[in-house]
Order: sequence, then structure tokens, then C-alpha cells
Amino acid sequence: MKFSIIISILLTISTISPVAQSQKIIIVTLDGMRWQEIFRGVDTALMSGKKYVADSQQIANQFWDNQLEERRKKLFPFIWNVVAQKGQLLGNRDYKNYVNCSNRYKFSYPGYNEMFTGYPDTLVNSNDKRWNQNENVLEFLHQFKEHKGKIAAFTTWDVFPYIFNNKRNGLYVNADKDSFNFQTPELQLLNDMQFITTRPIGVRPDVFTYFAAREYLKQYKPDVLYIAFDETDDFAHSGKYDQYLMSAHAEDKMLADLWALLQKLPEYQGKTTLIVTTDHGRGNYDINNWKHHGEKIKEADEIWIAAIGASIPAKGELQMPAQYFQKQIASTIAAMMGKNFIANHPVAPRIIFE
Repeated sequence: MKFSIIISILLTISTISPVAQSQKIIIVTLDGMRWQEIFRGVDTALMSGKKYVADSQQIANQFWDNQLEERRKKLFPFIWNVVAQKGQLLGNRDYKNYVNCSNRYKFSYPGYNEMFTGYPDTLVNSNDKRWNQNENVLEFLHQFKEHKGKIAAFTTWDVFPYIFNNKRNGLYVNADKDSFNFQTPELQLLNDMQFITTRPIGVRPDVFTYFAAREYLKQYKPDVLYIAFDETDDFAHSGKYDQYLMSAHAEDKMLADLWALLQKLPEYQGKTTLIVTTDHGRGNYDINNWKHHGEKIKEADEIWIAAIGASIPAKGELQMPAQYFQKQIASTIAAMMGKNFIANHPVAPRIIFE
């Protein structure tokens, strides 16, 4: 009885107001996507030659332009034609606008843990399938009556059920080979297709993760939806810079498609914030280090954040010196939903989008 009263009090005091709030939040991550391509477009050193690109001319024809502003638009048209006009972009280090991981490991599980728990736990130090003991912002929001059963995650990587510890909290996490157990023709078709298609990176293609999430959103109208893509990281590790670019470009198209859908649905139009980011950076200064990340790659903690929607003033690309951290994302998500994230561990303060 006493425990129930304490929880009730904590949930009451966790409601906050001084933030431009959203009724819906969508978070999308592009695994291992470097800030360099986001803000500079295709890298000429990596594009040239056959070491990392099968057809340099084809990549140049599609993505190259002498003007930096046009070059990055070719690779990420949604980010630069829409988010940069109506939202905000954080992390262009050419302007000393920094976004960094705080965890020292600089790879996926520690990055996603930091992102969603607000706590760069030194004990989270592998990509093994271990149930995360840290409480995340999605399960925190799931405690509230108005959000119960209205939070979902669709992920390509099959470690996310462990990262979110849905065994503990009951969050719906659809990862990799999970069947789409919903009685709609669209999801049944996607389910059949994902088991028949080729799997070039060993898990289901990102496009199936996206369309499953999109159909779920249309059918069930979640308050918080997380979509985690994976191909950019896997193709980078394989040294396939052309496929890394093509996947990034395709994911930008998915973002554009998602945003267009949100503008058509009355439950989301004008009420939703979209946050796009990554779990870690990659190497930069050595032409071979772009494939890698981790403790030994100094610049692998360099990340970025794009945001657009109800909680985000339209200031575009931030070109002033500033420092932001991945660990701030969790409390930022909660604040946008009008809540103060409380967990079983320290939580970093939110990012203030002014």
C-alpha cells in the first residue's frame, strides 16, 4: 500500500509544464550515421576509387555537387529541405556546435542505453543480449494511465528487447524476426515478405522495419513510437561506402514519407515532434577509420540530432558554439510529453530547444 502511494506521488510530481509540449513523439535512429555526411554530404575521399565504392561515377552522379549546401541536400533531401527549414539541426562541428556521447565505449548498446535512460552506465559495456537494469524513458511514460499500451518500438537489430528490457516493463518491441501478430492485411503481407526476402546484413532490411512501424502507427495511433534502422552501421563495417550512402538516402526518404503521413492524420497533425539521431559516430581523419567506432576511435563519440514538430522552434541548422550530449535525449523526450523523467539512476537534464 505504501509503495503504491509513493509511486502515485512520484508520478504526480513528475508532471511539468515549462516546455512546448507534444501529444505524440516519434524517435528514429540511423545506426552509426556520421555527422560528416549529415552536414557535409558525400565524402570525396571515400567516394573516389574502388576500395569502398563499386562505381564512383554512379555515386558522384547521384550525390556529388561542388556546393556543400547542395551536396548534403542530394543525400538528405528531407533533412535539409524540411527539417532545416521548420525544425532544428544540432551537431555541425564545423560551427563548434557539438553533440557527443558521454559513454566511453562508443558502440551500440551503450549508446542506446545512454539515449533512452539518460545515464551513461559504465556497466553497460557490451552488445550482448543482457536485460538492461536501467530504467528507460519509454517505460517511464508507459506508467502513466494516458500512455499505457500506447508506446511501441520497431527495430531492425534484435538486441532492442534487451536494451528496453520489455520482460520487465511490458513495452511492445518488434525486433528483427518477430512476427507482426496483428490482424490487418498490410501487416500480414509484410510478415510474409520479411521471411522470404534476402537479408544482406543478417537481419531484416530496414524498409520492412519502417513499413511495419508505419502500418502500426496508422492502425493503432501510438503516443510514442520508436523506429531503429541498422543498415548504415552494417554497411560501414563492411567497408561498403556506396551502400552506406544508399541506405542513408533511403532512410531519409522513409523520414519524408513518415512526416507526410503525420501531417495527414488528425491524431498527429500539429501535435507531434519527430526526433532523429544516432547511437554513435565513426572514424574520420584516417580514411580507413570511417568503418569503425568504439573506445579506440577518438571521434566515434561525435553525433548529431535533428528535430521538427510541436516542441521545436524553427531555427534550422544551429551555427553557434554549443555542447549537447546524448544522455540529455531521454529527459528531453519526457519533457516534450509534459513529464519530468524519474528513474532508478541519475538522469541528465533535458536539451532546451529555444
